[in-house]
Formats: sequence, structure tokens, C-alpha cells
Amino acid sequence: MKSITTGELADKLRKNENIRIIDVREDYEVANGKIPGAIHIPLMGLPEHLDQLNKNEHYYLVCHSGARSATACTYLEQAGFDVTNVEGGMMSWFGELEY
Repeated sequence: MKSITTGELADKLRKNENIRIIDVREDYEVANGKIPGAIHIPLMGLPEHLDQLNKNEHYYLVCHSGARSATACTYLEQAGFDVTNVEGGMMSWFGELEY
């Protein structure tokens, strides 16, 4: 599984790279803020949202600590998607937040 640190992800955002982020945390967690531009799809809702994702795009997956996003990465990889896990999750994120 590919992985990236929150610092590396923040650098990509600062460089205005066109990246797609999926936040797989629960609603109550996202209410405390998410990475700007991130798409919120709770982990358990991924199967019913696959049709909203593009297999030709690359996605970075984030959760609270990196464990649920790793599970999501495994699931999406098996479904044919190109994904990267964000190590440390939002616990390690020191960038801007969107509410």
C-alpha cells in the first residue's frame, strides 16, 4: 500500500497540485474540520459511493489516525482504484481546516 505523510500532503496542497482527498471519518469527526477540498465518505459508506469515484484518478485517503484509511485503501485497491494512505491521519495534520 502506498502511503504519504501529512507534511508531504500539505506540500502538495501548497503547490496547488490537483489532488483528490477522501476523508473516511464519521460525520461527528468531520464536524471538527477536514482538509480543505476533501470529499467526505465515511468508511462504511464507501461501497455505495464507488460509482462517484473515477478509476482514472488518484485518491489520498485520510481518517483520524491512519488505520481506517488504510482499511479503505485496501478495499479501494481491490476494487481497482489508485489510492494512497495518509499516515497519522488528522491527528498529524497541522494545515488548514475546512468546516
